[in-house]
Amino acid sequence: MIESKSALRVILMGPPGSGKGTQGEILSSLWHIPRIAPGDIFRTEIKAQTELGLQVKAFSDSGTLVPDEIVTAMMRSRLSQPDTKLGWLLDGFPRTVGQAESLDTLLAELTQAYDYVINLEVPDQILIDRLKIRAEIDGRTDDSEDVIKNRLQEYYAKTKPLLDFYGQKVIVIDGTLTLEEVTKDIQDKLSSI
Repeated sequence: MIESKSALRVILMGPPGSGKGTQGEILSSLWHIPRIAPGDIFRTEIKAQTELGLQVKAFSDSGTLVPDEIVTAMMRSRLSQPDTKLGWLLDGFPRTVGQAESLDTLLAELTQAYDYVINLEVPDQILIDRLKIRAEIDGRTDDSEDVIKNRLQEYYAKTKPLLDFYGQKVIVIDGTLTLEEVTKDIQDKLSSI
């Protein structure tokens, strides 16, 4: 199992409700690398009612993705910070082929190529059930049933094509397993490569 590895750079993918955030936190702790999640950064900006936060909130409340240029500019700033030199885990970015192309250009400029692309796969009904529960527990306005369905439609239209973009580099993980089993599966698969 991978416990830590310097310069480990991972792109973590999966639909809303697949467990990306939870796995991202676990893995970044195990590997001693920062978890970079645009969603978390955006929520902080929304809470602080910054200009960026207000822009992002309008997209989030309707269940649509934040435009690529806003997300890419934010990621450029974040990936240029000193704590990313020895690795990172991207959680929720890229979400479109355009963002992936921009990320490739950015990573080439920063000489920080990614090592792995991990995709958590979970059937739609389980995703919907998980997101409804999360909405109730966390009181997240971006997880109402209509917004959940719109987010899944956005995912299939804009984010799922990334699986073709990354092709054979994608490591598929069954996201329906327990948290511990998903983490172990990721660790085992990366160790065997």
